[in-house]
Amino acid sequence: MKTLAIITARGGSKRIPRKNIKDFLGMPIIAYSINAAIKSNLFSEVMVSTDDEEIAEIATKYGAKVPFVRSDQNSDDFASTTDVLIEVLEKYQAQNTQFDLACCLYPTAPFVTPDKLTKAYERIVNKNFDSIFPVVHFSYPIQRALKINQNGLMAMFQPENLTKRSQDLEPAYHDAGQFYFFKVAPFLEKKKLWTDNSSVLIVPETEVQDIDTPQDWELAEIKFQWLKQKSQS
Repeated sequence: MKTLAIITARGGSKRIPRKNIKDFLGMPIIAYSINAAIKSNLFSEVMVSTDDEEIAEIATKYGAKVPFVRSDQNSDDFASTTDVLIEVLEKYQAQNTQFDLACCLYPTAPFVTPDKLTKAYERIVNKNFDSIFPVVHFSYPIQRALKINQNGLMAMFQPENLTKRSQDLEPAYHDAGQFYFFKVAPFLEKKKLWTDNSSVLIVPETEVQDIDTPQDWELAEIKFQWLKQKSQS
């Protein structure tokens, strides 16, 4: 079974300039995703899809391949992850290279580990899902979410849950934004990473951090260092 790791890393980043190759505790942050993919020993090839020459140089330095340059069409702010993945897979197909499974890893996901990738791989193979991705539990019941109207007054989205105990409300999760393991054939057919046959890998909140602002970046470094110290104690 041929499996491809696709790390999506375009050059443009407005909120954190050069975000995908910014130093994260001693290494370019993209290196963590590359290392996790390589060390998992799951992939026939680990590649980076980018439009940026510097990102390509750093990617190859850490062991990934950059077999082609991402198109201009899929390098702007409006291109979706799905668009990028389809382009990559179609370019490989044009070279007569087919893959059974693929994993899209984000370049700013230092909490991805070989163990998480292996668990997702085993789950998608053994359970016959279309895709698997990490999720994290919402820290507060979403059934008690609030909204504020134009007059500044508060109201509940679901007022029927006002007096219910937290433990009686159904748990809710959100995408951790780290990776998507998927079967290539159904993905290319449906053009979706999430299908009616998708499942998840639940990860703890301590191993998840969106990195969209400088403050997010600092929090991610703090969490990463704390996890490292905890594993060594």
